Amino acid sequence: MLTYPKIDPVLIHIGPVSVHWYGVMYLLGFIAGLWLAKVRARKPGSGWTVDQVDDLLVYIVLGIILGGRIGYVFIYHIDLFFQNPLYLFKIWQGGMSFHGGFIGVTVALWLFARKHNKKWIDVGDFTAPLIPPGLAFGRLGNFINGELWGRTTDVPWGMVFPNAGNLPRHPSQLYQFAGEGVLLFILMWWFSSKPRPRYAVTAMFMIGYGAFRTMAEFFRQPDAQLGFLAFDFLTMGMLLSVPMVVIGTALMIYAYQKGELRQKPNKL
Repeated sequence: MLTYPKIDPVLIHIGPVSVHWYGVMYLLGFIAGLWLAKVRARKPGSGWTVDQVDDLLVYIVLGIILGGRIGYVFIYHIDLFFQNPLYLFKIWQGGMSFHGGFIGVTVALWLFARKHNKKWIDVGDFTAPLIPPGLAFGRLGNFINGELWGRTTDVPWGMVFPNAGNLPRHPSQLYQFAGEGVLLFILMWWFSSKPRPRYAVTAMFMIGYGAFRTMAEFFRQPDAQLGFLAFDFLTMGMLLSVPMVVIGTALMIYAYQKGELRQKPNKL
């Protein structure tokens, strides 16, 4: 059994203001995505400018924060919202839903595409490879917060998490860091570096994330207020992720059947 490296969730106090590690992780994710986007925008024939990337970041940040928080509260903690509606705004306590953020970003990209007279799917294909680094930093934030721990286990790397009892558990946050963050980034980097049809890069992201998240759910402890939804294994994370794989697969088939290849690959 490994010792959980308990870290103060507050990085630093500046007067009455507390800077939380969770927020710092999100900031690092945004910085990483912005840097990668500007690298790609500067490639000849990218069809993007650095100014457009800066504007895109604003839309993405709003989509992630609004969609992620609203999705988390209404999917996982609607009871707390009814008890205290202000809970919706307590982001510093942790609690962001990827699936809610995914919907929020989808809407934000559509609005951005309308403003800049771009095809929505071109914006989506440009953005999809930029997301995994943010997911990686977000899962590190979950680990530092000691939240979203895994199921009990006897594997040598099991950890006893604060507020999770005395039994060792899978560090499922690190599994998700590796899968949704590192491996998905490598997959998206490789896939988007070659000419692909429209929709294909977005489809690959949906397939990849849905698959990695579904696998991680077999090790992650279900949310206490929801538990298993059915069959003693189906979790809310699975219920929301499996459709991503199905829709992504259908979108990938459509992309290659339509055969609308890009002139330039979206290289990172």
